[in-house]
Amino acid sequence: MSQAVPMPDAAPFTISPLTPAIGAEISGVDLSKPMSASLLASLREALLEWKVIFFRDQDITTEEHLAFARQFGELEVHPFAPHKEGYPEVLAITHDKDRPGRENVWHSDVTWRTCPSLGSVLRAIEVPDVGGDTLFSDMYAAYEGLSDEVKEKVEGAVAIHDFAHFRALMKKMGKTPEEIEEMNKAYPMVEHPVIRTHPETGRKGIYVNAAFTQHIVGLERSESDALLAHLYAQAAIPEYQCRFRWQENSVAFWDNRACQHYAVSDYWPAVRRMERVTIIGDRPR
Repeated sequence: MSQAVPMPDAAPFTISPLTPAIGAEISGVDLSKPMSASLLASLREALLEWKVIFFRDQDITTEEHLAFARQFGELEVHPFAPHKEGYPEVLAITHDKDRPGRENVWHSDVTWRTCPSLGSVLRAIEVPDVGGDTLFSDMYAAYEGLSDEVKEKVEGAVAIHDFAHFRALMKKMGKTPEEIEEMNKAYPMVEHPVIRTHPETGRKGIYVNAAFTQHIVGLERSESDALLAHLYAQAAIPEYQCRFRWQENSVAFWDNRACQHYAVSDYWPAVRRMERVTIIGDRPR
């Protein structure tokens, strides 16, 4: 791990970068305690700078998990994923012998929403002895690494996003056509810019992903597929990535507007139990 560096303005924590581009561990912060405005501002600054920040040894309750996330915005309720009993805002993500991991595709959370998430706060409840890491990829760097020719092609382009994967799961679970159509009406396909301008940093980043993007508007299907494949592939470039090894009570807080993530599913049949809270964002521009 890189050498720890103090935050500017004497923030009461230190940052240990995982890579030069993305990801940093924060030490000296207790997520169970109320936070001052200055501490929250410093944490937001760290999130914007590193795209994903990590905390170790956070033995927090569900209420404390929710309270921490709420300090950054309103929380969403996921309409498809299972939630923790009594806590609709908390996704219960459990994989074991009977439920293998399936989040092993590069994506940004809920881009099929009109207003996708600002960020997600994921807490490890139970993790395998080895495996089950999560990778994060810097979409600013991915955009900046594109050729001028590709940048010109995607300038001003928009793409369709859809919850197609969840629709397929609904069919597999035996949901009726009427129930599926109800969800189609509640969450219609949306258009988002292929290259998003971050609302806080003003930086440009790739905003299409293999999980939810369907096609680029105005292009023939073959041309759209080829261009999207090229854009998706940028997330897999190691120089744009960091990799986080989970421990019990580790917490990751990532900016869905600036990075994508990939949950490595290499631990079957071991158990991996996580809980995620997601903060509502704005409409991408």
